[in-house]
Amino acid sequence: MKIPLSFYQNSDVVSLAKALIGKHLFTNIGGIITAGMITETEAYAGVIDRASHAFGERRTERTKVMYANGGISYVYLCYGVHYLFNVVTGRKEEPHAVLIRAIYPTVGFEKMLERTNKTAINYKLSDGPGKLCKALGISTKQNCLKLDGDIIWIENLQNSFRDEAILVTERIGVQYAGEDAKLPYRFLLKPEFLPKKRAPE
Repeated sequence: MKIPLSFYQNSDVVSLAKALIGKHLFTNIGGIITAGMITETEAYAGVIDRASHAFGERRTERTKVMYANGGISYVYLCYGVHYLFNVVTGRKEEPHAVLIRAIYPTVGFEKMLERTNKTAINYKLSDGPGKLCKALGISTKQNCLKLDGDIIWIENLQNSFRDEAILVTERIGVQYAGEDAKLPYRFLLKPEFLPKKRAPE
């Protein structure tokens, strides 16, 4: 079942980042469906978070999507190399977002291998934000789309995890944010809690 947009329209972006662990991110690109279970996220707390693109109420052509009602995609090109997929959360004019940093492949293995030019399906195929976008076929073409549509969406497939299954740490690569870089806004599913039935090697 697709998660309703109301789920994302919550002002507590940190709790949402944690709640997304175990949910399944789907894409339908060119009629081919691929998906993976979300295993790593990072929260970005809008205008007060120095690591956020919207810090200080910054508005650009790229970041204006963050000011919409939660439940849409925010996809941007990082360093001209990797696409990164974010979930816009909160209410209108409250520019929170959750970066999806890793997924565990579950659907569309053959297409994921083709997109990534790999020969084996395993967790390393999509254990980074740029890698998962490549595997799922996500680019800026999927920017600013509602997450209950038919191109990109998230489902709740009953993979919920207790606190002891989730590691909480600082975010990665945001040292420029000063003290905000130390905030415990990164959530990871511990390796021992990955599905026992692993994706085929």
